[in-house]
Amino acid sequence: MDNGVKKVRQSINQRKKARGITGKEAGKRQVTPVFPQDEEKHGYMPIYDGQGATGGKKNSIMGGFLLKGILSTMLFFGVALVWEINAPVLQSPKEWTSGVLTEEFPFAKVNHWYQESFGTPLAVPPNGDKAESVTEEVLALPVSGSVTESFQANGTGIMIAPEDTSAVSALHDGVVVFAGNDSSTNKTIKIQHADGSVSTYGELSDLNVHLYQFVKSSQPIGHFTPQPDSTTVYFAIEKDKDYIDPVQVIKVDDRE
Repeated sequence: MDNGVKKVRQSINQRKKARGITGKEAGKRQVTPVFPQDEEKHGYMPIYDGQGATGGKKNSIMGGFLLKGILSTMLFFGVALVWEINAPVLQSPKEWTSGVLTEEFPFAKVNHWYQESFGTPLAVPPNGDKAESVTEEVLALPVSGSVTESFQANGTGIMIAPEDTSAVSALHDGVVVFAGNDSSTNKTIKIQHADGSVSTYGELSDLNVHLYQFVKSSQPIGHFTPQPDSTTVYFAIEKDKDYIDPVQVIKVDDRE
């Protein structure tokens, strides 16, 4: 019985030697199935180190994203630091960043192009309504009332005196680039329009819009309630950094 087993083993060894495979190499060349790890089951593909071209490319991409993330974070905190420090030397950088983030970027123009190209505004209008295209627009005062101070007397805009609580409406389609308290006109809204102009509505009682919101022509953006110490709404139009007399560009019901 032992002789038979030995003969079989000898026969197997002879065949391996004929193929050029030793006993040690046969053990090394055994193939074991590779099962996916937990992270691979959930869609994670490991980045292999070494000389592989794929691993090197992925490492390069990840490095680029990481660098951009670090630079973006540094820029964000740098701007925040400039605004937190009250120093005269930083006044110019503050004005520059404010202009870049609000007035200089053509939000309304980009939104107008997007609306013409895709049929809906880039910013979401209130209640999810689609913006209606206006073929013929009749401009009027943003609030019903008498013009108590002309552009020539004010220098930048006009003052309107409503008789009672009234809604304040947008001059025409645009994007809100400021909504909050202004040092000179208190509760104020500024809307940037597709032609590059900016309309300002100041001395309001409350605001109904938020920053970067798309608004439609004649849409209520706030309200005004006359008070003993506040009887007028401030309204101005600015284009190319110059103020324009609103009476010259809109229909005014002057009750002076």
